[in-house]
Amino acid sequence: MLIDRQNNQDKQCHYSEFKNVSKEFLPWLENLAWEYRCKIDKKEWKSKYNNYVIYDYEPFCADGFEINLTLSSRQIEYLNFVRFLYENKIQQIGYLKNCLTL
Repeated sequence: MLIDRQNNQDKQCHYSEFKNVSKEFLPWLENLAWEYRCKIDKKEWKSKYNNYVIYDYEPFCADGFEINLTLSSRQIEYLNFVRFLYENKIQQIGYLKNCLTL
């Protein structure tokens, strides 16, 4: 799930929030953000069972946690392209898993 928001202070900055990122996709998404000049503003591990348990570092046992990532950039085009690549990767993985079940 993706959430977009804008912050208009002294400089215009755009944000895109990626919720429930798979642990396998996290290094790929971080490298993609760096490559397209996006800054990782917030990376958090949120418990699936208790809403008040949120870590800003990877817990020792990360099985019951979802990973949320917030990216920012001054140019919305970079964020849109990162979002496009992420959504396409998720769709392709789902399509390939569906092909395996046939």
